[in-house]
Amino acid sequence: MASSLRSSQGAEESRPLLNSYVFNHRGKGDTFVLVNRTINNNTRRFFARFPILFLFAVSLLAFVWSSSVPAEAATRRSEDKRPPFVATLQPKLTALMKQLKIPGAIVSINLPGQGAWTTAMGTSNLATDAPLNSESHMRIGSITKTFTATIILRLVEEGRLRLDDPISKYQPNVPNGAHITIRELLNMTSGLFNYSEDSTFIQSLIANPERVWSPSELLAIAFSHQPYFAPGQGWYYANTNYIVLGLLVEQITGMPIEKVFEQDIFRPLGMFNTSFPRPTSAALPDPHPHGYIFASSGATAPLDVTYWNPSWAWAAGATISTLHDLKIWARALATGQLLRPTTQKERLSWIDIGTWVGKEVRYGLGIADFGCVIGHNGSIPGFQSFMGYVPEKAATIIVLTNLSTAPDGSAPADDLEQVIQQELFA
Repeated sequence: MASSLRSSQGAEESRPLLNSYVFNHRGKGDTFVLVNRTINNNTRRFFARFPILFLFAVSLLAFVWSSSVPAEAATRRSEDKRPPFVATLQPKLTALMKQLKIPGAIVSINLPGQGAWTTAMGTSNLATDAPLNSESHMRIGSITKTFTATIILRLVEEGRLRLDDPISKYQPNVPNGAHITIRELLNMTSGLFNYSEDSTFIQSLIANPERVWSPSELLAIAFSHQPYFAPGQGWYYANTNYIVLGLLVEQITGMPIEKVFEQDIFRPLGMFNTSFPRPTSAALPDPHPHGYIFASSGATAPLDVTYWNPSWAWAAGATISTLHDLKIWARALATGQLLRPTTQKERLSWIDIGTWVGKEVRYGLGIADFGCVIGHNGSIPGFQSFMGYVPEKAATIIVLTNLSTAPDGSAPADDLEQVIQQELFA
């Protein structure tokens, strides 16, 4: 892997990740599959000793369009309006969905000069075979980090924080916090241990998926471990960084983080279907699909994990959104719509961390550059997402799936996006 900043855990475990869910590990060479994949050896041994055992009652059903058109003529008119690239791209996406056993996927591509295409393929519910609705509310996992980072950067603009302040100035309980800056928390170079790789935490999450976790509980787990490396001396994707940053947002603003998101991001941008749930809530607004995961490598059917409580991901991954809102956010994030140009320039201070479809992947301040597509992805039980914007072409790519882990351990939305990127931006 081409990266100057590597985890102290060794070559295999230094592969980067950009999501909040820990079970999605596959490690296929240097391919950059952005899910929480750098599970340490202790965690691997934990999974080997305690395989996740579930009853499998359903098999994957045939893929269907999410919205039916009653008349053949209307269907033909709709197909006539589709951009030319759909003819070659759609069969590839459908084939990959079948290969990875993805129940449903929402795909939206807006490529000025070539056209726009939005489709919902597959089913929202394996038990009923109900079609997936392109207006569905989905959990978006680590795309949440882009919101948390944006608020931190706005607080920097207001003079209430500085990027190079030590976190100990605000959170004295952070180990080695006098030497960890806010910038290093944002760009994953703090070295703090990732609590979601702790084997006891994983066991607790599996045993009691409805448990409500507090940020302090999550940090207590992280801080009980030695850091991966000295601050600034490596790169390691850790949800811990964004739990600390979430607490910092609440400390500086004096408001719950969900209110800050709504006031400073969601409402100003018209993202009225995006929300940060209360820790006690595992509900999803309607319409929403069921979310699934293949819980072990030998599983033949997925487990329905729609209502697993997302509080364990909090400021690192608990947000709910829709395709409509993510199209707004993809452009706003990549272009710095809510920030000053100088602040956006700081945000796009990149660190090389791996590869994606044969191109360098770089990480900034809560944002990633996937070769040419700027954005973030996310994974949380039942759902996997990719959101990106190509500034040179003013193009947007959104992929949302109601499967967080395929049978081979891969990340479904990421894999679908790679097919799109190779087809349209190679």
